[in-house]
Amino acid sequence: MGKVNLLIAGVGGQGVILASDIVGEVAIAASYDFKKTDTLGMAQRGGSVISHLKIAPKVHSPLIAEGDVDVLLALEKIEAARWAYYLKSNGVAIVNNHAQPPMSVNLGNETYPSDDMITTAIKNVTDKLYFVDGSSMARDLGNAKTLNMLMLGCVSHFLPIDVSVWIDCIAQRLPAAILEINYRAFDTGRKEITDASIR
Repeated sequence: MGKVNLLIAGVGGQGVILASDIVGEVAIAASYDFKKTDTLGMAQRGGSVISHLKIAPKVHSPLIAEGDVDVLLALEKIEAARWAYYLKSNGVAIVNNHAQPPMSVNLGNETYPSDDMITTAIKNVTDKLYFVDGSSMARDLGNAKTLNMLMLGCVSHFLPIDVSVWIDCIAQRLPAAILEINYRAFDTGRKEITDASIR
């Protein structure tokens, strides 16, 4: 694997930072250099949370330039549209098909964009768009908080690092009591992105 620029976007409470930390640990365990930087916008109130992650034999800076993201992993739909311009023209967008309207929408000051608008914003940059019903699948597993692990399972399909490395790193970060359900979430994500058709 050469250089991979990954941007993870979501909102407060979705586990974006934990997910990005695990990606970093996976990269280091697989003998890659890794750097990341996080931006939290009122995260505890449902604001945007963004992680820039660079994985390569040697990484000098964590920030990814606009138009240089290989994979955009969005845990919320509007965040996918918001950060789509960071994607390369042949980049991959993996989007959790879940709406969590920001405060401005809840207050009636703005309107949440339609699915067509979100899709168009991303397709203006790349045709490689995967919508995943991650939130509903996580709930079906019995714990909605496993969403971040499920979405990591999706993104792992595009990072050629052995699954055993991912499993080991997840085990190091999560309490033993919730490991099994998070393993199942990760595996569900891997299977989903393999079976999913590009939209």
